[in-house]
Order: sequence, then structure tokens, then C-alpha cells
Amino acid sequence: MSLIHTVPLIFLAAHWLVPGWCLQPKINYREKEKQVLDQILGPASYDARIRPSGINGTDGPAIVRVNLFVRSIATISDIKMEYSVQLTFREQWTDERLKFNDFGGKIKYLTLTESNRVWMPDLFFSNEKEGHFHNIIMPNVYIRIFPHGAVLYSIRISLTLSCPMNLKLYPLDRQVCSLRMASYGWTTDDLVFLWKDGDPVQVVKNLHLPRFTLEKFLTDYCNSKTNTGEYSCLKVDLLFKREFSYYLIQIYIPCCMLVIVSWVSFWLDQSAVPARVSLGVTTLLTMATQTSGINASLPPVSYTKAIDVWTGVCLTFVFGALLEFALVNYASRSDMHRDNMQKQRRQCELEHGAQIESDLLEDGGTTFAMKPLVRRPGEPLARDKIRQCEIHMQQPQRPNCCKTWLSKFPTRSKRIDVISRITFPLVFALFNLTYWSTYLFREDSDGE
Repeated sequence: MSLIHTVPLIFLAAHWLVPGWCLQPKINYREKEKQVLDQILGPASYDARIRPSGINGTDGPAIVRVNLFVRSIATISDIKMEYSVQLTFREQWTDERLKFNDFGGKIKYLTLTESNRVWMPDLFFSNEKEGHFHNIIMPNVYIRIFPHGAVLYSIRISLTLSCPMNLKLYPLDRQVCSLRMASYGWTTDDLVFLWKDGDPVQVVKNLHLPRFTLEKFLTDYCNSKTNTGEYSCLKVDLLFKREFSYYLIQIYIPCCMLVIVSWVSFWLDQSAVPARVSLGVTTLLTMATQTSGINASLPPVSYTKAIDVWTGVCLTFVFGALLEFALVNYASRSDMHRDNMQKQRRQCELEHGAQIESDLLEDGGTTFAMKPLVRRPGEPLARDKIRQCEIHMQQPQRPNCCKTWLSKFPTRSKRIDVISRITFPLVFALFNLTYWSTYLFREDSDGE
């Protein structure tokens, strides 16, 4: 057989042996996506200004389900009463106008990056102070349209939100910071926000805050009624507990040390005036500086905080130690004056006795005053005898331990120092017991 007759036979055999699907042209589903988008989003078939219909195509309100993913919480400011959060915000709703053919499951969903192509809920954050989108490298936003008409909108945003705080228990407090989302123009007759079923709020696992711990979060609804109607609202409450270890190391322990250092002056000699004055003034100024530094990091609220009670009492103890030295110094000078007066009195008595003896010696001792041997009951000697009998007839009093112990210290200034060595620590320990039991118990009751 010649070559001319062989070639047609080869092509004929190849036609029968090769499967039919190898010869069919390959379908470009990306091109189909473009055709579907042009079909469902064309100006003749879709208008982004009109909201979707209600459930099952009814004229009821459009249902939008919301869920959040908290990526990070940057700062929680006590002065400005605000906190910064970065989150992924998602909304899901159904728009039956966007249904399309998925070509046997080949097109799972369509993706858009322009939110103005479809109708969007007019949600806003009601307690927002500042906010911005993320555009590096591309805008962090997408819209997915599913074959049955479901729409998923997702965007990454950073917000600075207001957080009104109650600082009465600061720094033993818990704070609740809210994130509120509401419709701006659509009332509940047209638009209703609902939390997504299951797990509407998620928080990143390795969330670390410098001074707070996120204990829990709660989702709730906060619909509001105004003159123009009722508006749907969602909120999530974040419960933060302040980390106390930082304040224990930076505030409470240093203040305790300053108070204890101020007690050292009680053990110094009362004559060491420069040392005691320097110690008292230094601790007082240090405590005042510590107090002003604490107040500088807090807003000027009108009520008394727990830290104000602590610093105020510690400042009072330090100031009291300085006043105690002033009292000791005054008592010391008073003791010296009394000792000098006693010395002068004894000196005068000695001089007066010496003068009487010299006068007697000059008289020769021959003149004696004749006094009667028997005295009448009203005379001074009889009264002295009766008083002495009354004293002997009285029952002996029990010795007072405190007076006996204080009698070991002859001067009043020394007694004041000794009493202060015991009184100041005891009162400070009693204050600590009252302070911690009060505020820790109040913290537990508020937490419940």
C-alpha cells in the first residue's frame, strides 16, 4: 500500500481511538464570571440604591447578620477614657436580585472589591472617636456573592472608641468598654441587624494587654428610638480587669516604704535636730511627688478613688511624723526650762537655808520660842495627823502598768517618742487591714 493511502487511514483510526472530551473546547470560567457579573450587576437588572427584600422575598425588613474578629487591642487610656481596637468586621445578608447560575458548582462565589457596586447596609459605630481603613498593599476589603444570592462583606478597620470609666475602685477596678453598631438611616421597618448564630464575636488567642486582662465579652442588642423612628443596634461589652501587680510594685510598696522610713525619726535622739528635720522633710516631699505623679496619669474626676485614700493616708502619716518631731522639740525645750527652774528653786532654798543658819549662829542660839506642848484640835499639827491617818486607812491602789512603764522615761519628750514608736505602726496596720478588706471585698461584689 502506498503512502498516499496510508495517511487517511491513520487519521481515521485516531478519530475513533481518541475520546470525545479531548476534542471539546476548554471552558474559561473566569470569563463566565465576568459575564455573570455583567448580567446581575447591569444597570437594567440591578440598582444599588434599592434595599433587598425581606425574608423569602417579602416586603419585610432586610436582615443583616454581623460578626466580628478582634485582632488586637492597642491601648486603653484612663485619661482620655478611650480604647483602640483593630478588628475584622463582617456582614451577611441575602439579595435575591444577585442569584446566578453556578455552572454545576464550578463557580462557588464571585468576589468584588468595590462596595459601591452592590447595596450596602448603612451601619456606623456610634461610640467611635476615630477610625481608618487599611490600604496596604491593597484595600483590605472584599465582597463575596454566592449563587443563591447571599452576600458577604468583610473589611479590616482600626477604631478608637470612647469608654466611660468609673474609677472609684482604681486600681482595684474592672471596666466595661462597649462597641456599638447601629443603622444610621434605615429604621427597623427596613433594616434589622442581628448577631450571627454560633460565635458572633471572636478574639485572637494571643491577646496581651500591658495593664489589663480581657476577662470576657458579652453580645447584646441596643435598639434606640428617636423622633424619626426606631433604629436597630448591636453592641458587644468587653470586660477588662486591671492588672494589680504593676500598681503594687510602683505605688503601694514605695508608699509603705516611705511611711516606714518616716518612723526612723522616732528612734533618733531628740537633740539630733538636723537629722530628724531632714528625714521628715525629705519623706514628705517624696510622698507629695509620688502623689502628684499618680494624679497626672488619671483624669480629674470629682469623686474619691481608692488610690486617693491610700496616698492621702500615707501622706498624713508622713506629715504626722514631722509634726511629732515639732512636738518633741517643744516638749524637750519645756523639760529643759522646767529643769532650770527646779535648779534655781533648789539653789534659792539652799541659799535661804544657809542664811537662816547664819542668822541663828549670830544670835548665839540662846533665844528659843516657847511653844505649848498640847495643841488644840483645830491647830495645824492636829490636821496633819488626821490627814496621815486617813491616808493609812485608804486601800492601796493597784499599780498602772502603762504609768509604771512610762515612769522609766523621765522626760516628756522621750515619752512622746516612745509612744509614737508603738502608736504609728499600730494605726498604720489597722488602716491597711481596713483598706484591703474594704476594697477587695467591694471588688469581688462588683465582679459578681
